[in-house]
Amino acid sequence: MDVFNITDLTSEFTVLDVVLVLTLSFLLSAFIGWIYQHTHRGTSYTQSFVFTLVMNGMIVALVMLIVGSNIARAFSLVGALSIIRFRNAVKETRDVGFIFFTMAIGMAVGTRFYLLAIIAAVVISLVVLLMTRLDWFAHENASQILRVQVPEGTPFETLFDPVFYRYTSVSDLISVDTVQNGSLIELVYNIATRKSVRMQDFLQELKKLNGDHKVTLITGYNTTDL
Repeated sequence: MDVFNITDLTSEFTVLDVVLVLTLSFLLSAFIGWIYQHTHRGTSYTQSFVFTLVMNGMIVALVMLIVGSNIARAFSLVGALSIIRFRNAVKETRDVGFIFFTMAIGMAVGTRFYLLAIIAAVVISLVVLLMTRLDWFAHENASQILRVQVPEGTPFETLFDPVFYRYTSVSDLISVDTVQNGSLIELVYNIATRKSVRMQDFLQELKKLNGDHKVTLITGYNTTDL
């Protein structure tokens, strides 16, 4: 006799269903996490994000198992989850893609489309590996940021043009600012050096023209988080 009039809804799926959903979602999400780890470039990699990917896939699979085909239950979960607020900014746009990747795989496993989940995880992962290995869509001339300090009052508009002509294919002045209480002017350029350029020679030529003040060259800024 059910004294408290509690209805057990777990009869809609068996223990084997639960074990299979959680195990498969874990394996596929861990596989996606491995793909993320081996295709990641830059300095923003964190182990906790990969853990989150694995948990995300398993939790979404569990949610889909709970919802099933019950519309009322689906709306209840939407209302409950809407109170969650995410404060951390995503550092790389590809991270968003991996989040949706694990969510989609979790949804497929949770709704018991097992074959679809396995095929999609393998095919999409192979595409990611292929694009990373072949370096698709990479710009031929990698942009660099050049910061040069010159004494205040220096006519800097055309000061570095001869050096830029010899060593770069692109040189655009994007920022001018005063530093050290106005005693120096810091110039920020967007440049693309030629393939045969020796960076040491390029920097030495710049220092000859700016009075041996500070020169900073930032490379790979478009593939790393600074």
